[in-house]
Amino acid sequence: MKWRIPAALLLLLLLSLLPDQGRHLHANAEENEASDGAVNPPKVEEKIGAIPDALSTDSEVVQRESESISRKTLRSNGEKFEFQAEVSRLMDIIINSLYSNKDIFLRELISNASDALDKIRFLSLTDKEVLGEGENTKLEIQIKLDKEKKLLSIRDRGIGMTKEDLIKNLGTIAKSGTSAFVEKMQTGGDLNLIGQFGVGFYSVYLVADYVEVISKHNDDKQYVWESKADGQFAVSEDTWNEPLGRGTEIRLHLREEASEYVQEEKLKELVKRYSEFINFPIYLWASKEVDVEVPADEDESTDEETTESSSSEEEEVEDEDAEKKPKTKTVKETTYEWERLNDVKAIWLRSPKEVSEEEYTKFYQSIAKDFSDEKPLAWSHFTAEGDVEFKAVLFVPPKAPNDLYESYYNNKSNLKLYVRRVFISDEFDELLPKYLNFLKGLVDSDTLPLNVSREMLQQHSSLKTIKKKLIRKALDMIRRIADEDPDESNEKEEKDAATDSENNDKKGQYAKFWKEFGKSIKLGIIEDASNRNRLAKLLRFESTKSEGKLASLDQYISRMKPGQKDIFYLTGSSKEQLEKSPFLERLTKKGYEVIYFMDPVDEYLMQYLMDYEDKKFQNVSKEGLKLGKESKDKDLKESFKELTKWWKDALSSEGVDSVKVSNRLDQTPCVVVTSKYGWSANMEKIMQSQTLSDSSRQAYMRGKRVLEINPRHPIVKELRERIANDPQDENVKQTAKLMYQTALMESGFMLSDPKDFASRIYDSVKRSLNVNPEATVEEDNDVEEEAEADVKEEKSKTDGDDMEPEDLKDEL
Repeated sequence: MKWRIPAALLLLLLLSLLPDQGRHLHANAEENEASDGAVNPPKVEEKIGAIPDALSTDSEVVQRESESISRKTLRSNGEKFEFQAEVSRLMDIIINSLYSNKDIFLRELISNASDALDKIRFLSLTDKEVLGEGENTKLEIQIKLDKEKKLLSIRDRGIGMTKEDLIKNLGTIAKSGTSAFVEKMQTGGDLNLIGQFGVGFYSVYLVADYVEVISKHNDDKQYVWESKADGQFAVSEDTWNEPLGRGTEIRLHLREEASEYVQEEKLKELVKRYSEFINFPIYLWASKEVDVEVPADEDESTDEETTESSSSEEEEVEDEDAEKKPKTKTVKETTYEWERLNDVKAIWLRSPKEVSEEEYTKFYQSIAKDFSDEKPLAWSHFTAEGDVEFKAVLFVPPKAPNDLYESYYNNKSNLKLYVRRVFISDEFDELLPKYLNFLKGLVDSDTLPLNVSREMLQQHSSLKTIKKKLIRKALDMIRRIADEDPDESNEKEEKDAATDSENNDKKGQYAKFWKEFGKSIKLGIIEDASNRNRLAKLLRFESTKSEGKLASLDQYISRMKPGQKDIFYLTGSSKEQLEKSPFLERLTKKGYEVIYFMDPVDEYLMQYLMDYEDKKFQNVSKEGLKLGKESKDKDLKESFKELTKWWKDALSSEGVDSVKVSNRLDQTPCVVVTSKYGWSANMEKIMQSQTLSDSSRQAYMRGKRVLEINPRHPIVKELRERIANDPQDENVKQTAKLMYQTALMESGFMLSDPKDFASRIYDSVKRSLNVNPEATVEEDNDVEEEAEADVKEEKSKTDGDDMEPEDLKDEL
């Protein structure tokens, strides 16, 4: 017993030395690693730009990267360039902007990274080797931050940029959207829409004063683009940063006031808000506290030994078995790992019942790059089955793009095409017709082939079926906007809708849609014969009975008078002009409704929209207008037969086809109408205003002009009496011509000889004031004196030229 206690103490002493020795060995290992230039534990700054799980960089690379990160001046060995003028203007606007929402920069960089990843994935469909191997095959976006250096890094393994791409895309050649965006900003535009103009990269200067873009393309070396936004940028071959393999890394050296963007929670919030539906994984190099078991301190071990020595023999035996393991304790330790920020399943793969309105709005903002406060006007989420299977989500934007109609035939489709969840293209014109190019969304097909070129895909027979179904769904979606809008309801339905509070959000939505995209519906009627009737149901207009509101053709037909066979309309340049038109006088008096068409495209529209629901369209400014029974009109025509014949002869030089008694006038003595299939007066104006119009060809299309007279008007009655008494009266002839020219102007035509018309007006004024027709304008005395002075000056000049040199010398 006497020897057992010292033996036990000796054993305890040996066991306590073992973990201590382990700690000494661990410390020595740390010293050795430190001598090689590595620091443990790894911190963010040492791995900026590194590929996770890749080979460790040597100490020289780490040192060069550290120097690169700490600098904020352009490298001396870099090739320097001047920014293109439009880009400089854009950057000046951004740098000096007081725009409060600086968060958009991250959204734009992630969107660009996603586009780069889409491009390399598309290329890999036909060439697997472009992806490379190892880490390069991981198509993802990585975000790192360094709080001490105020550095933010966004990395992708996308297609990358060559040296030429860096120079072209980030500085010297402005994209088409640059000028448009600058103009928009100078007129009070929203910086939040920068992504829609294709210049979102420059939003980095909202938060950074120095930016580096490191990029590696498969066809070129690794290069660095850098700029302080001072009018210059430099591009140089990258020999100091760790090789990217492929892709692009953007390093933002943040301004003092932008330090919030090196906070992990802030970045997580921004990705959640703006980039939740990006189709590639987005990872953040995030810190995490974990519990770690570490060896216990020596003091604690000694205290335990003292306590154990005073225990009983049985307890000591148990302690000896337990102390064969080293003493440890649990502590908190900070580690870093990649945390995925977007793990939401693609919306179009989910059931529409599972997707909330907020999710649809966020998804729309993501694909349309429209982060305004307005929601899309409507959306349609559906799955097509049958011979061709695909899923699609379509959106109607709240506003039309600035250049929607200015470059109508050059605009690309806004639908993204996926094949089996793989992005193929966002410029596939075969998916939707031009008139529906304002729609945003995507199509994901399981039927289309994947491993073929884009050109071959464009010729695939399934695309026609997809296009047909998309058009049908798109028009149904637009019609639903009208069906759900209380303002579009009939009077009976309006009373019911007034009590439904849920309809308040939908109120006025179709009027808003029509203001933004109404012209697209009209262009669809012109271009798409197979869907003309569906599109005609979506047509809206004002009329003589709509009281300033928009009306539909169905509403017009419901208000038609008994026996009315035609839909009456009138074209012009403004509502005010049409309301005062003489063509409406008799129609409105009899209670007929007339549609106002005030858009120049309406003239083309009505050449294609000939009828609706078995009702023909009738332009009330053209021949062929029929209003009820015409038995009384026959007697009137007969009584004015002599006058109409005489009037036509009097206007033989004016190119008038005929003179007829009118059934459309009430207070106006006469109007000029055109033949049924010729141009109207409004159409003539439109064609004459064309920059490249050909006047010789217009003569063939111009409608025959017909003078219609009002048989009940006192002026016309008096003319009939005068003609009956003296058909050769010159004054009456001049009056008849003046009335025709006046009618031309009032009917919307342009006079071919305004001087002649003015002369007739002045002659009429003379007669009304009893001024002698032979009276002439008095000569101006000042003009006579100036003429005499000119003659004298000319004479003196001539005399001077005739002088001999000697005489001229004496004269001087």
